[in-house]
Amino acid sequence: MKKLSARRRHPLAALVVLLFALAATGGLYTAFAPAGEAKAEQESSKSLAIEEGKKLYATGCSSCHGTGGQGTSDGPSLVGVGAAAVDFQVGTGRMPAQQPGAQVPRKKKIYSQDEINQLAAYVASLGSGPTKPTKEMYDPSGADVARGGDLFRTNCSQCHNFTGEGGALTHGKFAPDLGDVSEKHIYEAMQTGPQNMPSFTDGALPEKDKRDIVGYLKTVNSDKSESPGGFKLGGFGPVAEGMFAWIFGIGALVAVAVWVAARTAKAKKS
Repeated sequence: MKKLSARRRHPLAALVVLLFALAATGGLYTAFAPAGEAKAEQESSKSLAIEEGKKLYATGCSSCHGTGGQGTSDGPSLVGVGAAAVDFQVGTGRMPAQQPGAQVPRKKKIYSQDEINQLAAYVASLGSGPTKPTKEMYDPSGADVARGGDLFRTNCSQCHNFTGEGGALTHGKFAPDLGDVSEKHIYEAMQTGPQNMPSFTDGALPEKDKRDIVGYLKTVNSDKSESPGGFKLGGFGPVAEGMFAWIFGIGALVAVAVWVAARTAKAKKS
C-alpha cells in the first residue's frame, strides 16, 4: 500500500502539464504567427496604396495616359514602366505635364512623397518594371569617383557634357543640367531612360557602376570641386575652350595690330 501511494500523482501535476502545453503552444504561435501577420499587414498596406494611387491617377493622369494606363495619342502607355519611372517623373515635377512639347521640363512637384508612392504602386501593378531604388543603391559614400567619371564620359557625356552641365539636342530637345539633381533621381533616370535618354539595365550598367556615376556627378559639381583651368566655360571641354581662345584671343591680337599700324602711320605723317 505504501508503494502504491508513493506512485500516486500529485494533485497539481495535471495543472503543471496543462501549463507546459499552453506555453509550448504559445511559443509556436510567437514563432510563426507574427511573420504571417506582418505579411498580411504588408499586403493590406500595398493594396490600400494601389487603391489610393488609382484614385490619384484617375484625377491627374488618365486624360493623357488612358484610364487603364494603356496610353493615348496624348501620352504613352504606362504598362511596364515600373515604380521608378513614376517616382522620377512625378518627383521632379515633369508629370503631370503643363502642356505638350518637344520635351517636358523639370518644375516644382505638385504631389507629396506619400502620394507619389501611391501613384507608383498603382502604375507598378499594371505591369512589372524597374522598382524604386533603396538608399544603399544610390548613396555616393564609398563610390569610386574616378571610375564613375570614366563611365560617365563613356556613356553620358555625349549629351550631358563632361561634367553633367547639360547641352542642346535636336528638334528643340535638350539634355538637362545634373548639378542639382538628387542622387535618387539620377539613379532612377539611368534605370528608366526618361524622354530622350536611353535606359541602362543592370545588365548594361550594374548597380555599382550607377552608384559610381552618382558619386562622380556629386563630386565634380560640388562646391569643393576645383577647376584648375580657371573659368570652365560650361564644362564643354577643350573644343569650347579652344574656340574661345581663337575668337577672343586672335580677335584681340588683330585689334592690337590694327591699333599699332594706325599709330605708326599717324607718326610717319607727323
